[in-house]
Amino acid sequence: MKKSLLFLASIVFAAISTIATSAAAAAFSTPVEGNYTISNFKFDDGETLPELRIHYYTLGTLRTDASGHSNAVLIMHGTGGSGKQFLNPPERFAGVLFSPGGLLDASKYFIILPDDIGHGESSKPSDGLRAKFPHYDYNDMVIAEHALVSDGLHVNHLRLVMGMSMGCMHSWMWGEAYPAMMDALMPLACLPIEISGRNRVWRDMEMDLITSSPDYNNGDYTTQPSGLKAVNDITWFVGSAPLYDQSIMPTRDIADAYFKSRLSQVRAGEDANDVLYQVASSRDYNPEPLLGTIQATVMAVNSADDQINPPELHIVEREIGKVKHAKFVLLPITSQTRGHGTHTLPLVWQKYLAQLLSQTTH
Repeated sequence: MKKSLLFLASIVFAAISTIATSAAAAAFSTPVEGNYTISNFKFDDGETLPELRIHYYTLGTLRTDASGHSNAVLIMHGTGGSGKQFLNPPERFAGVLFSPGGLLDASKYFIILPDDIGHGESSKPSDGLRAKFPHYDYNDMVIAEHALVSDGLHVNHLRLVMGMSMGCMHSWMWGEAYPAMMDALMPLACLPIEISGRNRVWRDMEMDLITSSPDYNNGDYTTQPSGLKAVNDITWFVGSAPLYDQSIMPTRDIADAYFKSRLSQVRAGEDANDVLYQVASSRDYNPEPLLGTIQATVMAVNSADDQINPPELHIVEREIGKVKHAKFVLLPITSQTRGHGTHTLPLVWQKYLAQLLSQTTH
């Protein structure tokens, strides 16, 4: 009887989830998907690609007023992510922000969701060059993002630039590189200083696990190197949320089952060279010296259970005063936060986005 009830409950839950997902999917406009190709793109490492492909998604219609201000919003993903992550599952992000009545209602805003270099459907090592692919860094990625926005989509001004994790770091860089190009910046889940301390070391560990794998073969492997599984374990661990994880894994048996079902295998389609390059691209990130040049209004948001950007470091509190028009919010740990991953849960932080949009209304 107990098993039958559990089985029935699982069916009901799946049906409700399907209905909720379908409703959210229907709530915002169908995205436009495309590629922008940059010819002879020169990377910071001195190498050049004859054609660099930047894949992207857009929602809504671009509108520009007489003063040159547009309704365009640029949203940038984290390490290993893609622009598509903001669309699927729809109820998690797009269904909250892009739906009718949402803070970034796609009928009012022109939303740009790029796949960064080395990610998603954009040019990346696994396309064929493997370890011969140029060793891109965050500066290369931001330059390519800007080329997509300005040359590819013909957007000269952005209403809002926001990003999560790696995209958060890119947001700080956008504010410094193109200070007059946006009204507002919303960096979510990062620090505005060079990557150091434990944050640097776990990245070093992941890169070493891949390159020191006996089967890595200088990037010309025939099967995914053995170290890739350990890399995924580290990524999960530093991004996890202790309070939430304990709530969904309250016993040893449930924890073991979670590991076996969710973490015991390398994700299908994942490539070690892609991961290696993604992690390595943060190597020279450091916006701190130029924070004072940012002109846009900034709303920086971190979560107190983010183990990648621990609140006890008090780094954002120390640095935020260097930015002319900025506020920092540290979200308290609750049953709704998800550690580092809180950045993709707008239900937790959207009231601060509302404040930012209100403060920068023309």
